Amino acid sequence: MSQAHHALITRFYQAFQQLDAETMAQCYTEDVLFSDPVFGELRGQDARDMWRMLTSRAKDFTLSFNTVQADDQQGSAHWVATYVFSQTGAIVINDIQARFVFRDGKICEHHDHFDLWRWSRQALGIKGTLLGWTPLVKNAIRAQARKGLKAFQARAQGL
Repeated sequence: MSQAHHALITRFYQAFQQLDAETMAQCYTEDVLFSDPVFGELRGQDARDMWRMLTSRAKDFTLSFNTVQADDQQGSAHWVATYVFSQTGAIVINDIQARFVFRDGKICEHHDHFDLWRWSRQALGIKGTLLGWTPLVKNAIRAQARKGLKAFQARAQGL
């Protein structure tokens, strides 16, 4: 099973490189739990829609991944995404360590870890440099990300 899980992680990131959110979503269980410093915790459809939103908005996007590891229950990977942050036009290079838990041949948990202050310095410029480490700005980043996801979902549903 570890080879199958290794292949699943590889498939997920190869799809991400192609901005193929549907293939990425197929790698997840229906009740997947996703977490990262920007969105916090997302479950199920919200997690799949986050990837749909991010891939649909990606500008000048590249992704590399390596050190994929997996066993029967869990796995990990290192990945780096480079893109233009749409709200500011700033180039972001986000270095991420991912951790996965598997169930029934799919990803049931996906946790991305990265330095939010480092991300905010790149994405938000001087504001991120000066205030990106504060809980106030971290919470504002998370609220903005969630608001963007809800708006994306509403548009996708034709509301």
